[in-house]
Amino acid sequence: MSEAIVFETVSPVIPVLDLDAALDRYRLLGFQAHAYGGADRYGFADRGGISLHLTEWAEHDPKRTAAAIYLYVSDADALHAEWSAVGLPGRLTPPVDTDYGLREFAYVDPEGTLHRVGSPIPE
Repeated sequence: MSEAIVFETVSPVIPVLDLDAALDRYRLLGFQAHAYGGADRYGFADRGGISLHLTEWAEHDPKRTAAAIYLYVSDADALHAEWSAVGLPGRLTPPVDTDYGLREFAYVDPEGTLHRVGSPIPE
């Protein structure tokens, strides 16, 4: 038997209707965002060790094909304050403590993507 395969990272691919608007939105969220240099309508949004891929998809229907991602961060309250200050389009919920030990909030963008964000509740 060969040595165990190690999974090192993951980059979710998020469908969007308008790549340029999505890249602008991720820049508001503090990501370094840029389009793929080729003919395909594809982009990347990076922040810290997180890399999200964005694909423009004409058949994307936010009610049927929306994505959901969970971002673990060091301080959910600080990130919520940062995101609250930039006037994001979409819906941003306030942070709450969960019974599973995380401080969480959610952001749903105009494309229907749910971004759940959490950090450990300080002891």
